[in-house]
Amino acid sequence: MEKFQAGMVLGATGDALGWRKGRWGGCTSGRQIQEELASLGGLGDLTLDPELWPPGDSALMHMTTAQALITDYWCLEDLYRELVRVYVAASGVLRGRTPPDPSKVDCCSHLKPNNFLLAWHTPFNEKGSGSGGASKAMCVGMRYWQEERLGSLMEVSLETGRMTHNHPTGFLGSMTTALFASFAVQGRPPVTWGRELMKAIPKAYEYCKRTIRHMAEYQENWFYFEAKWQFYLEERGIEQEGQDKPLFPDPYDADQTDKMYRLWSSEGRAGRRGHDAPMIAYDALLAAGSNWTELCRRAMFHGGESDVTGLIAGCLYGLMYGLSQVPAGLVKDLDKRQQLEDIGAALFKAASAEKCSDK
Repeated sequence: MEKFQAGMVLGATGDALGWRKGRWGGCTSGRQIQEELASLGGLGDLTLDPELWPPGDSALMHMTTAQALITDYWCLEDLYRELVRVYVAASGVLRGRTPPDPSKVDCCSHLKPNNFLLAWHTPFNEKGSGSGGASKAMCVGMRYWQEERLGSLMEVSLETGRMTHNHPTGFLGSMTTALFASFAVQGRPPVTWGRELMKAIPKAYEYCKRTIRHMAEYQENWFYFEAKWQFYLEERGIEQEGQDKPLFPDPYDADQTDKMYRLWSSEGRAGRRGHDAPMIAYDALLAAGSNWTELCRRAMFHGGESDVTGLIAGCLYGLMYGLSQVPAGLVKDLDKRQQLEDIGAALFKAASAEKCSDK
């Protein structure tokens, strides 16, 4: 249970660090961010005051998704209706934040909470490739973390993604972070996660074919996500079984990191899309291992959408290693910490109950 709680708490922590109330979340230079961090005394001296270091919109959407997953739903269709309800409510909260993020507010505009049968059926969205689908789905992997629950994990993560990001790059990002969260809970070596993702992508395609929705548009845009991840795994030398030592450039400083992350992106904005946000978080985990400071340097303090990559990386780190290596100041005053811990505990209990009922 403690690691589920740590996953929720450190996800919000990573978001708050990477965003810094908008100052760093929009910065394009990792070196500038790291120099500003040093002027503040370094990571160990920070205290994340709720007023100065609030978690961003992505953390709110992750919490919202998790809250739906711990309700007492009878079937997945009921879960989807609950997700629609809470997403629409969350979009109202997001509109009231300063400044509002149009990409996250607009993503809920096509949901239909008053339509019982089609509430979560949204149109294909040419602009739905953003990272918001990926950054709210780790809790799906926590809820369905057991290996025998892979079918439910894939279906729920894909549908969760399609509700707000109905584009293959968007909803495959949701499936990716859900899968990685389940692998973290299972204790699988991170170096194997990317290969397992490549095996899951064809299964996701078959699921989308069975639902008979937007396949013509999906087919036109499907290959991009898969090709980007294949390129990444080859770049790190871990695309095949038995290749268990990732290859990293030397040196791999802030400038080199920014250059690499931009190369993976679709428009030079690292972490903005559903393929590269989980990719950057995954890469940071591979490089950092259990070293929280190194993880932050690579996932929270780079040029680009560092709040999103920080949220994903922080959550996955918490599920693997807990809070023991994280400076106390980063979490003791974190905004909504108690609520995050309560959600993590509830996810653990819900996942454990489902496992018992399956057996």
